[in-house]
Amino acid sequence: MTVTVELTYDMAKLLGTRAIPLEGPRTVGEALRAARDRFGDQGAAYDRMAEVAAVAVNGVLVAHRREGVRLADGDRVTFVKTAAGG
Repeated sequence: MTVTVELTYDMAKLLGTRAIPLEGPRTVGEALRAARDRFGDQGAAYDRMAEVAAVAVNGVLVAHRREGVRLADGDRVTFVKTAAGG
């Protein structure tokens, strides 16, 4: 099973890629942990950026109970950075 984790602009700038294809994660939590592993020594920076971003699966926000949300082959897990303005 393959899923893709899509990063915010700031995350992508740090890692050097906009999307991370992953083999095997069955839940959003597993996918987020696997994405963090790609950051290596920059894991603390990933944690800070992930903390202020919402998470969506195939465009639907899963902010509550996101760790246990089940994934299917081809799903896209996306960090969504919140913005405000007027």
